Amino acid sequence: MGEIKNTVRILRFILIGTLNALITALVVWLMMDKLNCNYIVANVAAYVIAQTHNFFWSKYWIFTSRNGKFHREIPLFLIAFACAYGSQFLALLIMVEALGLNEYLAQFLGLFVYGAVNFLMNKRVTFKK
Repeated sequence: MGEIKNTVRILRFILIGTLNALITALVVWLMMDKLNCNYIVANVAAYVIAQTHNFFWSKYWIFTSRNGKFHREIPLFLIAFACAYGSQFLALLIMVEALGLNEYLAQFLGLFVYGAVNFLMNKRVTFKK
């Protein structure tokens, strides 16, 4: 039963992660292409917007933490976000500045770094039962 529950959790995480990736990509595109913002500013804004959406889906559907411990979970979620975002941002800078990758491709690849760190942190720390 534990394996099935974990598989469902991973599938839900992938679904919400995909939606968050679409939100992130849309904000990045709008800011970079339509508003002519720097890729770093666009990246920060996009992740903050997507994370607001992500917290509630993570709490109530992915990790099903309905115990009402917002005072504990929100700071831990922010720490998990900081770790995931920091990892993604470092990867983004390396890919663009050191490896010369296209900024849009680097933004996309960074989503995978972010997703892996975010899932592990939220599963093992934020919404740990």
